[in-house]
Amino acid sequence: MFFTILLGLLALSVVVLVHELGHFAAARLSGIEVEAFSLGWGKAILKKKIGKTEYRLAPLPLGGYCKMKGEHALIEAIEAKEKSIPVEEGAFYSASPLKRIAVALAGPLANFIFAGLVLSVIFLIGYEESTFQNKIILASSYDNTGKVWPANKAGLETGDRIIAINGVETENYNNIAEKLATSARNKLELLVLREGRQIRLILTPELNKDSGAGVAGIYPWIDPVIGEVEEGSKAAQAGLEAGDIIKSINGNPVNNSLDISRIMASEPGKLNISYERRGSINTCEIETDFSLDDFRLGITYKYQIFRTPRYNIFQAIGRGYSEAVDTLVLSAKGLKLLFSGLNLNKAVSGPIRMTYFAGEVAANGFTQGLGQGFLSFFQFVSFISIALFFMNLLPIPALDGGQIVLFIYEIIRKSPLSPNSVYRYQMIGTFLILLLVLLTTTSDILFLAGK
Repeated sequence: MFFTILLGLLALSVVVLVHELGHFAAARLSGIEVEAFSLGWGKAILKKKIGKTEYRLAPLPLGGYCKMKGEHALIEAIEAKEKSIPVEEGAFYSASPLKRIAVALAGPLANFIFAGLVLSVIFLIGYEESTFQNKIILASSYDNTGKVWPANKAGLETGDRIIAINGVETENYNNIAEKLATSARNKLELLVLREGRQIRLILTPELNKDSGAGVAGIYPWIDPVIGEVEEGSKAAQAGLEAGDIIKSINGNPVNNSLDISRIMASEPGKLNISYERRGSINTCEIETDFSLDDFRLGITYKYQIFRTPRYNIFQAIGRGYSEAVDTLVLSAKGLKLLFSGLNLNKAVSGPIRMTYFAGEVAANGFTQGLGQGFLSFFQFVSFISIALFFMNLLPIPALDGGQIVLFIYEIIRKSPLSPNSVYRYQMIGTFLILLLVLLTTTSDILFLAGK
């Protein structure tokens, strides 16, 4: 848990720091003085003044901040009952509205550029995915709920291979799962391989109101090949080894991993397992005394390894920024789904849960190796960075987007707003942000309490 939280804080710190660097660079280029730039929060451990800026290193690893000259001029003007914010050379509010728009826009823009660069580097280097084939199993084939899933309505069958979605090749199950999850209530054209012939089907994933993801009612077809056997487990005690292929249990043929789960659920007790090892058929017995909810034989199934295509630097940059744009579009769709009856307590994540998820993704990646750990970490960092870009540009007072709206209005009316008007505008935004933080933090705490 500690390692997970540490990695999550690191991911959050990186994207916040990039955001503040964007503001810093734009302020300097616009002639606005930056009084302090801090890496981390809290009382400075180290600090050094270079020119007019004091650079600080602080102990709390939560990104940093950029303090510009004249930021407190608004409050001072209100307290002094001024009708306008005093003009001071190098101060933020003394800069032209266009320069202030540039400074406000630069933070989110830095996040988007950074995310695109990270993804470009990932595609340039290339990476391996541990996943399963593009062959599927219908959930309705194994559950007894009688639910008719979107996959059933589309005409999919257990054993089908989904080889393309909307004309884009789906090489493995990860490709399928990602597209379904991000396409709730959107029609998808599937190219399916069934018994040697290709057919086209239309599938519309339904919305999971707890997660906001699209679901179709399918599982990956996982061949019953053992990938790893946990030391000291029932499977290890019975003599099963990595690479063994489970052929039958209690005389029932096994074609995939769900067959094993189904047989164990319906026939608890002694399992007579027939398995193949290096071309020879062997048998063993395992005694089970557990329920379906928590049974574990102590085996994991063998993943298939897929490697991304080789890209040159220009292709990688194109692919990276294309992925960044796709993620941005998904963020916009996600905002729309908030008004579609989602369970907001479960579907909306605040900073605590985002930090936990970032750390959990990275930590799980590191269990598969150093390279996979760094890949998972930076992929999630890019996702958070794009989310920060999108959220900060929403036209909500107190966010960068709200500030930009205010400065555009100032250009239209050809004169600055009074300090009191600006203050009231910002207080509305602050109230909305605090309300959102309260709701998401409460949701996050309830989520973590259930862990």
